[in-house]
Amino acid sequence: MPPRNGTQISEFILLGFSEDPELQPLIFGLFLSMYLITVLGNLLIILAVSSDSHLHTPMYFFLSNLSLIDICFTSTTIPKMLVNIQAQKKAITYTGCITQIYFLILFSVLDIFLLTVMAYDRFVAICHPLHYMVIMNPRLCGLLVLMSWIMIVCLFYCTTLGVYLSSAATQSSHSSETASVMYTVVTPMLNPFIYSLRNKDIKQALKTFFVKETTNRPVVLGLKTYPDG
Repeated sequence: MPPRNGTQISEFILLGFSEDPELQPLIFGLFLSMYLITVLGNLLIILAVSSDSHLHTPMYFFLSNLSLIDICFTSTTIPKMLVNIQAQKKAITYTGCITQIYFLILFSVLDIFLLTVMAYDRFVAICHPLHYMVIMNPRLCGLLVLMSWIMIVCLFYCTTLGVYLSSAATQSSHSSETASVMYTVVTPMLNPFIYSLRNKDIKQALKTFFVKETTNRPVVLGLKTYPDG
C-alpha cells in the first residue's frame, strides 16, 4: 500500500485584527464594552417583558426570544476572543473551532427565522387588526418559535461544514474581518436599541420594575429590619 499522510489538524491559528502590541488593550476594551452593552441591553428587554403583564403579547414574546438569541450568538465568539487577546494567544483547538461554528450557525439562522416571524406578526397586526389576537394566539406563537428551532437544527445537519471552514482565496482578510465584526458584534449590540429600548412600553415597564424594587426594599435600622410602609 502507498504511504499515506497521517497528520491531523489539532488547532487553528487566528489572525486577529492587529499585530501591534500597543493596540491590544484598546481592542480588548472596545470589544469588552460592546459585549457588555449587548448583554445588558438584551437582558433589560427580557426583564421588562417578563416582569410586566401588559407586555405579554406576541410581539414582545418574539422580541424577548430575539434578545435571548442575540446574547447566545455573541457569547459564542466574543468571550473566546477576549481571552485570546488578554492571554496573547492566537490558537483555537479543532474541537473548539467546530463547536464555535456550530453554535454560530445555529443562533444566526434562528435570528433570521425569528425576524421573519416578527415580520409576519406585524403583517397580521396591520392588515388584520380585528383578528390579530385570534390569529396570533399563544399556541401559535409557541409553535412558531418551536418550528424555528427545529428548522435550523435540520438545516444545520443537512449542510456540510466544509463550506464554512474553507476560506476564499480571492477575498481579502481585512474585508472578512470587517464583515464579521459588523455581523457578530455590532448588529446584536444595536438590536436592543432598534427594536425595543426606544419603545415607550419597554421603558415604562423597566421604570415600573426598578421603582417597585427600590420602594419594596427593606430598611435596616439597628439590628432589626422593617419593611417600608
